[in-house]
Amino acid sequence: MSPATVAWIYLCIAGLLEVGWAVGMKLSEGFKKTEIAVPTVLAMILSFYFLSIALRTLPLGTSYAIWTGIGAIGTLAVSMIWFDEPFGWLRVMFATMAIAGLAGLKATSGH
Repeated sequence: MSPATVAWIYLCIAGLLEVGWAVGMKLSEGFKKTEIAVPTVLAMILSFYFLSIALRTLPLGTSYAIWTGIGAIGTLAVSMIWFDEPFGWLRVMFATMAIAGLAGLKATSGH
């Protein structure tokens, strides 16, 4: 596997961990539930760690946009599925547009 491919994998892991810590913050009720707060903080640290590894190879702007995009879209999906956040076709359409934007950033990154 090329270094760029490995960096993209690390970036995706970092984004998924961002979803985990965002959900963990909600479930920990302001870090009051220690049994949830501890893994949430661990997910935060690991998310930043994997992002930092990906940044060794990938461009900063692209990486940060994709990291936050994975976190935002993933958290939106989890929220609609598990936290009864409103679901609507317009919301799905805009989320799909965001995903298309992230794919475009990756495709034009040169890596």
